[in-house]
Amino acid sequence: LLLVLVYEVHVYTGATLGAETDSNVYINLTGTRGDTGKRKLHRSKNNNVKFRHGQMDIFCIKAVSLGDLEKVLISHDGAGPGNGWFLDKIVIKHKEGKESQEVVFPCNRWLDEYQDDGKTERELTANTQQWRVQVETDGDSPEPQECKRTLVIYGSKGKSDDLLLSPQTPGYVCFLPRATDEFIVETGDLGDVYKIRVSCDDVPGFEGWHLKSFHLEELHTKQELNFDCKCWLSLNREDKELMKEFPAVNEDQQTLPVYKYVVSVHIGDRWGAETFANVYITLYGKRGDTGVRQLHTSLAKGRKFQRNKVMAQKCCLTRAGVSTALTLFVYHKGYDPAILCHSLMLSSSSFSLIIFKGRRLISSPKLPEINMKSSGLWIMDITGSDLSNEEDPICLSFIFYGNLSHKKLPLQVTGKAIQIKDELADIGSIYKVQVTGPHSKLKQPWHLDLLHMKHIGTKEEMYLAFDCWFNPNEDKCVELPALYADQEPLPVVEYAIHLHTGDLKKADATGEAYLVIQGEKSDSGKRWLNSRNSLITFARGQVDVFKIKAVCLGRLNQVLVGFKGLKKDEWFLEKIVIKEVFYPFSAHVFVHNDWINKCSKKDFVEVAIPLRETSVTSLLTKNFDTKSRGRWQTWVYCTQVPEDVPDIQVVVFGRKGKSPAQKAQNLNDNPFLLTVGDIGDITKVSFVLSGPCLGRGIKLHKLRLKDLDTKQELGFHIEAQCLFGEDGSETVTELAVVRPDKPPLRGVLYSISVHTGTLPASGTDADVFITVFGEQGDSCKRRLRHSNFEKGQVCISEMRAVDLGHLSKVLVEHHNVGYGAGWYLDQIVIHESDKTDGQYTFLCQQWLDSGVGDAQTERMLK
Repeated sequence: LLLVLVYEVHVYTGATLGAETDSNVYINLTGTRGDTGKRKLHRSKNNNVKFRHGQMDIFCIKAVSLGDLEKVLISHDGAGPGNGWFLDKIVIKHKEGKESQEVVFPCNRWLDEYQDDGKTERELTANTQQWRVQVETDGDSPEPQECKRTLVIYGSKGKSDDLLLSPQTPGYVCFLPRATDEFIVETGDLGDVYKIRVSCDDVPGFEGWHLKSFHLEELHTKQELNFDCKCWLSLNREDKELMKEFPAVNEDQQTLPVYKYVVSVHIGDRWGAETFANVYITLYGKRGDTGVRQLHTSLAKGRKFQRNKVMAQKCCLTRAGVSTALTLFVYHKGYDPAILCHSLMLSSSSFSLIIFKGRRLISSPKLPEINMKSSGLWIMDITGSDLSNEEDPICLSFIFYGNLSHKKLPLQVTGKAIQIKDELADIGSIYKVQVTGPHSKLKQPWHLDLLHMKHIGTKEEMYLAFDCWFNPNEDKCVELPALYADQEPLPVVEYAIHLHTGDLKKADATGEAYLVIQGEKSDSGKRWLNSRNSLITFARGQVDVFKIKAVCLGRLNQVLVGFKGLKKDEWFLEKIVIKEVFYPFSAHVFVHNDWINKCSKKDFVEVAIPLRETSVTSLLTKNFDTKSRGRWQTWVYCTQVPEDVPDIQVVVFGRKGKSPAQKAQNLNDNPFLLTVGDIGDITKVSFVLSGPCLGRGIKLHKLRLKDLDTKQELGFHIEAQCLFGEDGSETVTELAVVRPDKPPLRGVLYSISVHTGTLPASGTDADVFITVFGEQGDSCKRRLRHSNFEKGQVCISEMRAVDLGHLSKVLVEHHNVGYGAGWYLDQIVIHESDKTDGQYTFLCQQWLDSGVGDAQTERMLK
């Protein structure tokens, strides 16, 4: 008689970002005596909310004895994105008689329609592999140091995790010269092993490791594999690499070759395109990946990753098959650790060139240490735009900040170039230069190009490309870090300043205002919040947001606020919150909670507000106990808005559908509500112009969405973004959502060829509109800018949109206005502008005419 047993199922959700799920999960256990059937995992014994990030949940299943467990079928019912699940492993524990058993079923994969292979059901087997790893160190290898050494094993079914090669006996020293060390590691079923990757950490004083060979033995099958290494892992020898790959040497199969790939990174030619940060790369091919490799040694002379330069490095890699993707990221270190990667090329002596187009990569900085520089006479050449003879000199102030003090040099610019000399004594090592002004009235804008500084004693030179305009009625303050050949400069940081006016009677005020942010390194200089000859109003209960760029101030400690009220206005300032724009997770809070200018006889009143607290929050948070009702608070901030504000509609797209069009209630950063419904994870937001085209585009500075229920926040890339194009001729602008756990949908330029038929009177003078539908939403209604829809003609237009995926249908229509508005459309052909393949053809061969045939002026083409 078979017994009824209790199987304890331990489910381990992975620690990968977004690993959790709210879906219903089902399991079927299979053994030598049959299976349990599909069971729902109802209630976790040890957690109130199951299947959370990095969590282990325990479930109990009663079943007649299954014998030896062989496999597990695990699945969930989540339809649509956001319900995917990253399962680490399942451990089954049960007791039959006096014997307790525990069986591990590794997974380490997604169950997600939109990730990995798109499957939401996986069959897991209990096949795990144990390997005896023998590592031989060569005789001339230095004495081992404290350095983490890892191994990754690649096979036909996948790869192992990073396996740490650490001694099993505490205190035992591994990797001595001429020594052979042995380790036991465990992996999932890798299939036929074909290569390994070995790496060392870069630690101070590490001289390197001369690796002779690796030997692997699978303890169950007794399969043995040899890897002939005979190379150094060192930054000071040979290839200057701390990570290398080695193919398996096997008599039964051909050994994969190891190639020296040359990776050429082409930096773009834009201001700020360079980086001093550490840059890493991962290549992916048909036979796996290369692991994360640091691009640390350039074949070209000079600094790496500089504007409009090419950085090339050799990498020794086992042939990975044709590379299909790569990951390039920047480590958080160095001056402006953002890089504009124009393109990246990969080649070897027996490998065709592959080019990957790049984009701007951004990260958050840490401060470098500043070395002392001797003071002395500096010759400074300043160049800018030319001045006419009738114009008065431009009065500017150049402020040189050193680690001991700072010095201000007033300057009158009278021409295109001017030279000044100064010892800049007693200020110590210069770490930034600030320019303020103009301090005199300007008749027209003036452009500051470059400051060239040369020390006549040390011959030290630096070029500071300010590349900025000084405009009439503007008090400007710009600054750049000093550039030395032997150290990394401080980063330039954009700070967002939130001024909270109190919600008290008569708390609002109108006047002139400025502030100075003080940090551990220096201060921001005086930054005016109002333009010259104009006033600013701080409304009761309102939050006003300003942005300034400054050389990194370090930890902020105080803010100085200056205010001069109109008609002796009194202003109740509640607090100031300052965040870094590219790192908004940390907020510096300065609490005042008092009046400014109350009963003061001074013209300008200045108050010092010390730092109260620094709070750290996540930009993306999710309350798993709260269900979203699709209500999103929305902030849109624009400039260059026409006096007659146009009617702009907002459409929000998600994985399950899209919201109805809703009016953007304002463009001045005041929150308004968008009700989107149950559309799944939001993928993009479209702004649709309902009225006639604009004379110029509307400059978009901010777009932010916050779920009122779950508190999730969504961000968007809005750098250099104009709504409806720079010239205002477009009717739709789309922005893709940026998430930390997955890349945003890419922007695509579609080429649309409209073929008018050859029947008599086939052409039309009416405005033609098109909506393109794909698997990832639609383009919204677009007016085709080309108006030459004449008989037998092919009119080509371009449409910029967030990637629609595979195109399925097109809605084409015209407004049926004017004599001869009828139109005979033959077909529409659409493809991506930078691709010659992958065309989509939509046949029509019908009239769009209110007086012909079925009298329809719109057609859905599939």
